[in-house]
Amino acid sequence: MSLASFGLLGMDFKDEEGPLRVALIGTGWYGKSDLFRLIQVADVEVVGLCDVDSKQLEEAGKLVATRQKSKKVPALYEDYKELLSKEKPEYVLVGTPDHWHALIAIEAVKSGAHVYLQKPISVDVIEGEAILAAARKYDRKVQIGTQRRSTPHLVQAKKEIIDSGKLGKISHAEVCCYYHMRNSSHPDVMPVPENLNYDMWAGPAPKLPYRGILHRGWRAFMEYGNGIVGDMCVHMLDAVR
Repeated sequence: MSLASFGLLGMDFKDEEGPLRVALIGTGWYGKSDLFRLIQVADVEVVGLCDVDSKQLEEAGKLVATRQKSKKVPALYEDYKELLSKEKPEYVLVGTPDHWHALIAIEAVKSGAHVYLQKPISVDVIEGEAILAAARKYDRKVQIGTQRRSTPHLVQAKKEIIDSGKLGKISHAEVCCYYHMRNSSHPDVMPVPENLNYDMWAGPAPKLPYRGILHRGWRAFMEYGNGIVGDMCVHMLDAVR
């Protein structure tokens, strides 16, 4: 089993006790990618999925059933608190937009679960500190999805080039990451699709008028994330640090 390739080196997978109960909150593209990779490298049973998009949630349930050993469709939820209460997962993967990260991660560790939280940790430093405090208080592990930490050639470079002193004393480093994040279109305000609980999607953040691009292009809006800095640049900054 190679947990390193998934980035879960710090997690305590107890295979001898049977499949671990796992849940995914946020069933978009990357949430499912994380979950399917975990299914490949560890003995798990996906017991619950949560999403505010009922269409996306139903499709994710069918996909999971084709990937996991039991072939069961996990229980489907719109409310993550209901999932945590009823299914009591041991491990929770969080793949929601950034503005939900802190509340969900804290609630998950309070419920007794370890958490794999997609990057960035949160939308600001204070939320990140709150997640860390909760993990310590409830003695749970929270790992962030900065996968370059476990990328073999970067680990090797750190050991053989940086740690060995071949570059000498490093006093300055520059990090560059550019990817166009802005949507140049300006669609009109439109009705919220019936399959989307937009009130819950916005959650603790300001609820902008629905224009069709928020659900998939939320990173371009400061109300819900930190643009490219909170997306790809997090990886680059973490690797250099």
